[in-house]
Amino acid sequence: MFRDVSLSLAAGSVTEVTGHNGAGKSTLLRVIAGLRRPRLGVVTDRPARVGYAPERFPVDQPFSVRAYLGHMAALRRTPGDAVGAWAERLRFDHLLDVRLPELSKGSAQKVGLTQALMDDPELLILDEPFAGLDAATRDALPGLISDLAAGGTTVVISDHQRCIEALPGIDRLRVADAAVTPLTPSGTTDWTVLEVEVPGDEADALETSLRADGYRVRRPGR
Repeated sequence: MFRDVSLSLAAGSVTEVTGHNGAGKSTLLRVIAGLRRPRLGVVTDRPARVGYAPERFPVDQPFSVRAYLGHMAALRRTPGDAVGAWAERLRFDHLLDVRLPELSKGSAQKVGLTQALMDDPELLILDEPFAGLDAATRDALPGLISDLAAGGTTVVISDHQRCIEALPGIDRLRVADAAVTPLTPSGTTDWTVLEVEVPGDEADALETSLRADGYRVRRPGR
């Protein structure tokens, strides 16, 4: 449960939500997106067009990719050609007639991204969008996020894959102990650099764990 949270998101901003597993990042994202209501307090001035991509796209649905996205486009009164355009842009147009349960994790992730993006959202919520993506799409997505923000879209994102840490001007929020702590793009005065030496074969696992807990990790040569 979050307490005493006050958060303002500017139009065109990109905000990364960090914190350890189970801290409540996904819950906070769903509250921002309007999928969960806070027990106390209110969320105000949420834009009319909100795109939300969950960490795991629900593939247990009896539709082909084309049928599902076409249905979502119709519900949102989005032009039908938006489905094909985004499928081509995210490189899964060859999968449009595949049933959702038959998709790989990465392909399902692209479908989840498409349903969030195709309505030209004013507020875009992305929960671990890079997980499982192929290298080309993973490399292209930060630029897409920057373009959307430059066009006025407010983006809120959680990312354990380190794919957006280099975006200029990004804001950060840390979720920990049921609290939400804002961090400036350049960090805060109470952060300390701590050098740690670990065996080479343990470095990746430790880095992933530290990032999941909301710490910043810099590795020489990367």
